[in-house]
Amino acid sequence: MDGTLPAGARHDLTDEQWLILAALLPGRPRTGRPRRWTLRQLIDGIRFRTRTGCPWRDVPERYGTWQCVYGLFRAWQLAGRWAGIETALQAVADEVGLIDWTVSVDSTVNRAHQHAAGARRHPEQQTEPPVGEPADHALGRSRGGLTTKVHLAVEAGRKPLATLLTPGQAADSPQFTVVLGRIRVP
Repeated sequence: MDGTLPAGARHDLTDEQWLILAALLPGRPRTGRPRRWTLRQLIDGIRFRTRTGCPWRDVPERYGTWQCVYGLFRAWQLAGRWAGIETALQAVADEVGLIDWTVSVDSTVNRAHQHAAGARRHPEQQTEPPVGEPADHALGRSRGGLTTKVHLAVEAGRKPLATLLTPGQAADSPQFTVVLGRIRVP
């Protein structure tokens, strides 16, 4: 399969978008069993899941089995391919003048469910960070309970340039330079 299937849903990649993205993707060795699902379907499945926030098991079958969709996402995440693809897409967008480098930085707080990360019912029994919760999960206690702060840098056209997650109790201002430092300029 060559990945030229028509887009199945309104948010799936268009043929034009797929051609741009396909040129940036790593080649696949011709060893092993052939894929049952096209790379385009799997990537559309990953995009569906990240857009809707649904559990992996609820990704529609038209994108492939949830295990295949998650497997590709996780393998590329561990290999650092998503960051490479983002940087390459940013370079292409910058070449054609689609990025206005006027940057805006903001942050928001996301509350965690009360059962997140082993949280205790009584706050005085809670250790920091929550027991068994890795520090890089950015879960922390603030006035509203367990929260995570999302710090985001966007360009004037509202395209994300950098993201940083911190525990809820972290102050916003010290993260400003960190977020700016994460912007990859092609």
